[in-house]
Amino acid sequence: MTRPLMALIFLLYFFPLYSGDDSSYRSVALSDYKSLCSQLVQPAGYPCAEHTIETKDGFLLGLQRVSSRDEDLEKQKGPPILLLHGLFMGGDGWFLNSARQSLGFILADNGFDVWIGNVRGTRWSHGHTSLSEDEKEFWTWSWEELALYDLAEMLNYINSLTNRKIYVVGHSQGTIMSFAALTQPDIANKVEAAALLSPISYLEHITAPLVRLMVDTHLDMVILAAGFRELNFKSDWGTVLLDNLCDRLVNCINVLSSITGENCCLNRSRFDLFFEYEPHPSSAKNLHHLFQMIRKGTFSRYDYGLLKNLRVYGQRKPPEFDLSRIPKSLPLWMAYGGNDELSDWTDLEHTIKELKSVPELVYLENYGHVDFILSTTAKKDVYDPMIKFFKSLGNSSSL
Repeated sequence: MTRPLMALIFLLYFFPLYSGDDSSYRSVALSDYKSLCSQLVQPAGYPCAEHTIETKDGFLLGLQRVSSRDEDLEKQKGPPILLLHGLFMGGDGWFLNSARQSLGFILADNGFDVWIGNVRGTRWSHGHTSLSEDEKEFWTWSWEELALYDLAEMLNYINSLTNRKIYVVGHSQGTIMSFAALTQPDIANKVEAAALLSPISYLEHITAPLVRLMVDTHLDMVILAAGFRELNFKSDWGTVLLDNLCDRLVNCINVLSSITGENCCLNRSRFDLFFEYEPHPSSAKNLHHLFQMIRKGTFSRYDYGLLKNLRVYGQRKPPEFDLSRIPKSLPLWMAYGGNDELSDWTDLEHTIKELKSVPELVYLENYGHVDFILSTTAKKDVYDPMIKFFKSLGNSSSL
């Protein structure tokens, strides 16, 4: 019997035991968390303010504004910059390395008006105007909504307060959101430039063993069929799932490597802090959308199947995001790693060929997916070159 078939049999056995109202397995309530500002930013000596914005479909998102130690948040002179976290992460990820290596602090020290984005469903966002997190409708979204609703509203809000175009930095899922959003002219015209860490739009060639196992066994479809809509790996059932996957099916001695590829330079002294905050919840539909991309080799809207596609889109297949619509005049900077098993060079090359512009590329041979957030040398390897790129554009005169 093949390994994928054994895995599928296990999953079909496992999920009925834990299916049903997944909210009952939520191990940490939002109310148990103080603000991101009070937990991670202000204790390091940086001014920080909490903001809440509402998306067009009613989600309430948390934004944090951070400045250097000697700046007044209300009198920021530097250009605004928005940081977009990856899948199963939140805005806290930009502050979990040491203060000298965390991008949120580094940008503030360099005079940027730093804004931290937190997408719907994460613990730093604040629910919905009418839906409870216990309702399945609350989790009916994928990265498509994160791009066209969450990111769009973040940019609108920051632009309305600062009256300036915004620099965007994304990591992993934050880059998928950025690529999709920047194909929309009304969003792109609010962006000054974008820096993309572990850039992803196409995902056909990922090689991370645990992800490939989940894709090959159609774990996403099993999860949806079992009635789950929220994915929370800090919940009881999420912990049991990962334990069983690792114990029975995949060698997960290094769980991060099984998911992301071998990371060269992680600050292991920060691991306890990292796993205190990560992972954040996401939606089963989001995972399904990503796995659709891996299986089909497309960068498109969510695939509902033939009949519903005809109703929703008026065509048999979901429309693709046309990367050639990203303005040629919009400066792009991308950093990718040789050990990154999620952001594969073949897929990135596919992306670059579709762009009208020629992005500036930084290749880090030993970097894996998480190194871009937790490397002990992230400032020298990634963030200093990124800031140099931003400052070279001639639109950062106040820095």
